[in-house]
Amino acid sequence: MEKKVIIWDWNGTLLDDTEICVQCMNRLLDKRGLTLLDKKKYREIFTFPVQEYYNKAGFDFEKEDFKIPAMEFIKLYHQQLYEAPLFPCVEDVLNHFKSKGLFQAVLSAMEHDSLVKSLKDKGVYRYFDVVTGINDHYAHSKLEIGKELIDSIGFKKKEMLLIGDSLHDLEVADELGVDCVLVANGHQSKERLLEKTSHILGKLSDVMDL
Repeated sequence: MEKKVIIWDWNGTLLDDTEICVQCMNRLLDKRGLTLLDKKKYREIFTFPVQEYYNKAGFDFEKEDFKIPAMEFIKLYHQQLYEAPLFPCVEDVLNHFKSKGLFQAVLSAMEHDSLVKSLKDKGVYRYFDVVTGINDHYAHSKLEIGKELIDSIGFKKKEMLLIGDSLHDLEVADELGVDCVLVANGHQSKERLLEKTSHILGKLSDVMDL
């Protein structure tokens, strides 16, 4: 069936924020005397829920509560968020789907108000019919808000396509019962994505050829 709805992930799919995530995490790791990450290692261990990613990065939550480094990270991240660019073809891609009359939504693990501000700051808020973020900063999962999103927009699930950059996006799409395509230039490596799906694109502009 022809797709009528594109559900976009934001971080790592439309917003190229991987580098600032590595920088912010390394400041937390350095403060605790832990081994720093390079971008390759980051993309190998980043996962949802993010507490599991912090564990893999070396944090010991018997020594401190997860919320302490999590909020430190969020503070640093938002200080540097202005540095994160959109991927070069984002407006072309969004215009492409808009010209075809598709409904476009954002489903993100970013806190909702921060998400709206980020979309507006990057100049792309106007492209989206619905914007949905989580209600706190701890990025547990976006499954529940995803259910609310697809229930609210009034399309059939088979008419929807979720486009993301992580295995969590795939898991959410599977749970929601919608098709999914992952772009392998965000927060997880292509090798990790290929372990779970073959529906992978090398760069965002390739979605216009779907």
